[in-house]
Amino acid sequence: MKGKIYLIDDNEELVEMEEREYEKEIILQNLISDYPNLLAGEQINSSHPRRWLLISQEMTVPSAEEEIGRWFADHLFLDQDAIPTIVEVKRSSDTRIRREVIGQMLDYAANAVVYWPVEKIISSFENTCQDDPAEVLSEFLGPDGDVEDFWLKVKTNLQAGKVRMLFVADEIPKELKRVIEFLNEQMDPAEVLAIEIKQFVGQGVKTLVPRVVGQTSEAQQKKSATSSTNIKIDEKSFFEELKDLRGIEELQIAEKIRDWAVEALPRFQFNKNQSYAIFWPVLDYNDQPYWPIGLRTDGKLSIIFQYLKDKTPFNNEELRMEFLNRLNQIEGIDIDANRIDGRPHFPLIVLQDDKSMQMFIETLQWVVYKIKES
Repeated sequence: MKGKIYLIDDNEELVEMEEREYEKEIILQNLISDYPNLLAGEQINSSHPRRWLLISQEMTVPSAEEEIGRWFADHLFLDQDAIPTIVEVKRSSDTRIRREVIGQMLDYAANAVVYWPVEKIISSFENTCQDDPAEVLSEFLGPDGDVEDFWLKVKTNLQAGKVRMLFVADEIPKELKRVIEFLNEQMDPAEVLAIEIKQFVGQGVKTLVPRVVGQTSEAQQKKSATSSTNIKIDEKSFFEELKDLRGIEELQIAEKIRDWAVEALPRFQFNKNQSYAIFWPVLDYNDQPYWPIGLRTDGKLSIIFQYLKDKTPFNNEELRMEFLNRLNQIEGIDIDANRIDGRPHFPLIVLQDDKSMQMFIETLQWVVYKIKES
């Protein structure tokens, strides 16, 4: 028996909406591509809701290294932890949803972890993007994201078999639910879930209601114990970790930069991900935050062109190029010119020499001057 939901409109009128099947499977597929939030990331992980980056609809899956593609997964997404998420969509009226779809999905996942090079995923993402792929990815990752590290994590997750398999339908049969619960409890680090996305229609209004199926308490505890999340840390913890990982020399370099930044870039932000902690000195000017650099406990110093490029005055490409050229005058720094829209980095130890440190600080002072001059 089909269900109903009731809405109250702006005129305090009751709108009765009836559950309705999707006329075609492609309709649900396209809805997921257009509105990835339908994948209910807040239900999958309530503490750290999943966010989705669409890589491709109809993603080819080869069964051999040289093969173009034997199968087509309905969607491939990445979440913010770079976990590949394979989505297979079926209508409840499709009899294959009960058993055949399980084998189909396992074929996809088993071959994807072997035959999906990260370069293929990157090219698929770039082909999918209607807007500038670099801007889409930067917005997705946020201020603490590193593009190079993100793609490296994708590769690492694939090699480790850390993938997520999502079955999506308007209704998940009981038989499929039992299998998914069993697989999700047994598989680690892979995750298997289903999402019902019911459609309700009435009086010219359509409502979509997603619900995650297949999570058991045992599986949730197991997955959360190994999940990677960003952890807030403070200044003391950052510098202690840097000292432990990189030694006293690199700690002293970072402390010199921090001491200079107290006046010039006075707001400090710290964060920690699975790989390293990062420290951004920030200048708030004209209601805009500017963070030109980031110091990392893995011994690297990032230049944050990817965020400067959207803000005055460094939305001027010539000015970003001058910033890059000033950095490249420092011995040991050699940033390629094609990285002026990205987030390149160099070893922190390069600034051990007093002359190199002085040139670097003078370059940052020039950046601050240009910001305040604009």
